[in-house]
Amino acid sequence: MQNSTEAVRGRQQGGGLINPRWFPRWLKPVVHAACLLPLVWVVLAAWQDRLGANPIEAITRFLGDWALRGLLVALLVTPLRRFSGWTAVMRLRRPLGLWAFAYALLHLLSYVVLDQYFDWAVIWGDILKRTYITLGMASAVILLVLAVTSIPALIRRLGGRRWVFLHKSVYLASVLGILHYFWMVKADTSSPWLYAVCLMFLLVLRLPFPHRRNPALKS
Repeated sequence: MQNSTEAVRGRQQGGGLINPRWFPRWLKPVVHAACLLPLVWVVLAAWQDRLGANPIEAITRFLGDWALRGLLVALLVTPLRRFSGWTAVMRLRRPLGLWAFAYALLHLLSYVVLDQYFDWAVIWGDILKRTYITLGMASAVILLVLAVTSIPALIRRLGGRRWVFLHKSVYLASVLGILHYFWMVKADTSSPWLYAVCLMFLLVLRLPFPHRRNPALKS
């Protein structure tokens, strides 16, 4: 009740949609729980043998889908702050990004462990010969670097400007991930096209739109 009152008070005082500093205590646990649900679902589905004739492929693709979805949701945070004025929402960007990396890592591990059984010769051959594997590995390496440099000590060591510049490569990782999806599917490209359109929309939202002046401030 107190959190909702603070949100309303901030809206009334600032004239915006929401109090910029409003951040209820329950929000981050709810976000973590929501991000965990797909993983719980796929584990239960595998346990109950509900993943079809090729469960390994189903698991790998499911985890890759949620890695891309997590990236897109994490990239939505900054436009949300920009257009709503809710600055506290930026506190969700790091956990959302780390969850996206977690799903990308599980996607990679499902390929290495379940599909190839740690056959490094075959894996290395795939990286060199199959374009979609090359793109996926490149995206995974970028996400690994971004996850590691999200540690507070490394953020301080890098410095704010270099850290921000480095973490803009999340867009490159997203592009590579979507291209990886395009090259992987053989017929139905509707899903990668949907992700590509969402990413293009998020990029458009980062363009420097002119700000409207509040008419009440005009003399």
